[in-house]
Amino acid sequence: MFTILSEHLGLQPGWKVLDVGCGNGRHLRQTRRLASVAAIGLDLGEKEARETIANLSEMDATPESFGGTVSEAGPWMVVRGDVYELPFEDRFFDCVIISEVLEHLHDDDRAIKELSRILKPGGILAASVPREGPEAICWALSREYRNSEGGHVRIYRRKALRRKLTKGGFRIYATHFAHGLHSPFWWLKCLVGIKRENARIVDLYHRLLVWDLMRKPIVTQLLEKALNPFIGKSVVFYGIKE
Repeated sequence: MFTILSEHLGLQPGWKVLDVGCGNGRHLRQTRRLASVAAIGLDLGEKEARETIANLSEMDATPESFGGTVSEAGPWMVVRGDVYELPFEDRFFDCVIISEVLEHLHDDDRAIKELSRILKPGGILAASVPREGPEAICWALSREYRNSEGGHVRIYRRKALRRKLTKGGFRIYATHFAHGLHSPFWWLKCLVGIKRENARIVDLYHRLLVWDLMRKPIVTQLLEKALNPFIGKSVVFYGIKE
């Protein structure tokens, strides 16, 4: 199961889950294996929304290709929207996931306030951002990485983000590092050029990451678990809305 949808979330039948900045739907795909969990993906980009729809539709049509799907899986939908003005009623969701989004936002406090608005009291927030150390290496290796359009506007210190989430009304109950295999990939991209498309070593590493994501072999799972405390690319916080 993808790292952020871990035992820390404890998703229950009947819950409504929102993935803010859903990208290609990597988190929502995991909800298709959970009974009666309604999943909504939201992204600002049209391309990302279409990719999520296509991936979830393919998963529902050919569950055997993805290791099987729970027959009682809940409904899903994908919408386009802005994290600053989420198109949902107050206290609507039981769980909100926002993964690798806050670092792109100039007004992250406003976004956190909006996430709190749509969560039920006692609802769960899972938020991940790039970890300070690996991210700082990327910034040092590549000016293009830190100055690209729509790129990262800040490097979060772990304690600083915890304070922001606490101030936003969340009680943090768990945290961990994730994606230890991803840090070397991004360091390589920064070294050869973020937009360079003919770097064979980067292409091979990307294939490894895709293979790991789709197949989840025990070797890479154990390797990533060992690397996470040291070079995990992301830090994940889990909080309960007070």
